[in-house]
Amino acid sequence: MPYTREEKDWLEREWAFRAWGRAGLLSTDDYRQVLAWEAGGVPMDLVVSALNVFFDRREKRSKPRTFVALKHLDRDVAKAVKLREALVRAGPELDAGKEWNQVKVPLRDDPAAKAAFETWQRLRASAPSPEAAGYLAHHDQEREARAALLGMAEAALGPVGDTLRAGLHQRLEAADMKEGSLVWKRAWNHHWARLVAQAWALPLEGA
Repeated sequence: MPYTREEKDWLEREWAFRAWGRAGLLSTDDYRQVLAWEAGGVPMDLVVSALNVFFDRREKRSKPRTFVALKHLDRDVAKAVKLREALVRAGPELDAGKEWNQVKVPLRDDPAAKAAFETWQRLRASAPSPEAAGYLAHHDQEREARAALLGMAEAALGPVGDTLRAGLHQRLEAADMKEGSLVWKRAWNHHWARLVAQAWALPLEGA
């Protein structure tokens, strides 16, 4: 399915966000890379997830390369695609709680949060094929379960959450996103989930 204008805008703004405002996605090679992912049916959320993985790794290097382009994300995109395919193949027999032990306390000791995590994991692992009749309904259930888990993790942050929100607001503005726009909302939801997940060491897909 072709990427929508909103999805392309999302990618461009995410690039600006992670590259601290650096102009990007302007070259012919970048455009060709987007077309290649589009032709391969790679969902935009996986591309954005891979972008974050790439920049997270880059920030840990003492001397990161100065030139970055979309082609540098291709390996991370391929890994993200394979991971999602593996989760689908794993089915509902996946050990839904096996990664919970890495979560920080006190969230880890909250049985309701653990149950919410396991529910989301099972739904994620048992997702039907996009061509299946029940795919959309299942996808909605998975999103609701993920949102419920994030809500519990967010509530447990307390005053720390206010500091994280202020910092994210500042960075989105620096990336020239218009507050209240579709791109702003999409970027906020994506990066807020990442911040909450990082605060608790929560193994959240795309975070």
